[in-house]
Amino acid sequence: MRLLASVGYGRVVFTQDALPAIRPVNHLVDAGQVILRTRVTAPFSAAVRSGANSAVVVAYEADDLDPKRRTGWSVVVTGLATTISDPDRVARYEQLLQPWVNMTMDTVIAIDPEIVTGIRIVNGTGC
Repeated sequence: MRLLASVGYGRVVFTQDALPAIRPVNHLVDAGQVILRTRVTAPFSAAVRSGANSAVVVAYEADDLDPKRRTGWSVVVTGLATTISDPDRVARYEQLLQPWVNMTMDTVIAIDPEIVTGIRIVNGTGC
């Protein structure tokens, strides 16, 4: 989680129309959760809302790779994604997490990690 918190973007993997879908998004790590902002009309938001009890299993991947030196790391978090509805938390994350795209991001989603895996690549070998 420390490595994940050291970068500001990654890729969320979710199910869309019974198939895997991947979207690049920026994130922050707060209180052990991965926090994302999106649009209520986005496929990712719809997938989270369609889950049992408004939660759905997703994966989130981020990395920091240096292709010249062939070093880096990748972290994958798998867990339940839920929409944050508490107005104070929403307002806080709206201040802390600015979208990279010029669109209104009116939904905040938290991923509660259940499984955290990763790989560190040192000197061109996976460790």
